Amino acid sequence: VQLVESGGGLVQAGGSLRLSCTASGLTLGFYPVAWFRQAPGREREFVAAFRRNNGNTYRTIGDSVMGRFTISEDNTKNTLYLQIHNLKPEDTAVYYCGASSSWIRASRQEYDYWGQGTQVTVSS
Repeated sequence: VQLVESGGGLVQAGGSLRLSCTASGLTLGFYPVAWFRQAPGREREFVAAFRRNNGNTYRTIGDSVMGRFTISEDNTKNTLYLQIHNLKPEDTAVYYCGASSSWIRASRQEYDYWGQGTQVTVSS
């Protein structure tokens, strides 16, 4: 199983980015998936989660990013996305995607597979 994030970079405050997480070795649509981020000296923070169940789609967005971050998935590309608008300096962090083996574990924010992360730096 491999998750590969991309799309990070250096942007000015107020700008936008779309992060991607492409999976191999598992089909993202069958697993709860999520984005987390970790800033220097801080703990990993939940950003957004996505899962499918019985034809329904469920999205959860973290309180600190509500209204600016959107999570989506493209089954045809086996890729998870995080669209970020109105970036702020406090969004500076390494962003990771994760996949969980079950929705129960995901509900406890327990993820089994992780990517290597992509750096997002926001200048003021």
